[in-house]
Amino acid sequence: MISARNLTLNVMLPLCLLFVSSYAQSTEFAVVVNKNNAINSLSKREIIDIYMGRYLTFPDGETSQPFDLPAQSALKNDFYLKLVNKDEQKINAYWARLLFSGRAKPPSPSASVKDALNKIASSPFAIGYIPLSQVTDAVKVVYTVD
Repeated sequence: MISARNLTLNVMLPLCLLFVSSYAQSTEFAVVVNKNNAINSLSKREIIDIYMGRYLTFPDGETSQPFDLPAQSALKNDFYLKLVNKDEQKINAYWARLLFSGRAKPPSPSASVKDALNKIASSPFAIGYIPLSQVTDAVKVVYTVD
C-alpha cells in the first residue's frame, strides 16, 4: 500500500516541478525600443553587450538607456537566464563588481511591465524587455528571446 507521504514524494512533487519549470520556460520576451528609434533589429550579442554594460550605445552610435523589470520578479530572472544563463542573484553580483570598479552602471529599474512600456515609449534612447504577449504598438520589437 502506498502511503500519503510516498504518494506526495513520488507522484505529486515531480508533477509540481514539471509545472513550475514549464511555466518558467514558457515566457517569451520581446526586446523593444521606442518606435521612432532607427534600429530595426539587434542580435543577441548586441543585447547582451547593452544589458551587461559592455556598450552604452546602440550599434548606430546612439545612446542606449536599458530598463530592467522589477527586482526579484520571475520575469527579470527568466529574462537573464535565457539571455546569459545567469539568475538574478548572479546578475546582481556581476553589477556589484562593476559598480565598485566604476566601469558601468546597471539598467534602470522599472516598477512593472506597464512602467517599462511607458518609459520606452517616451524615450528615443530606451530599450527594454517585456513578455511578448504584452507588446503594444507604442514600441518596436527588435529581438525575441524564447
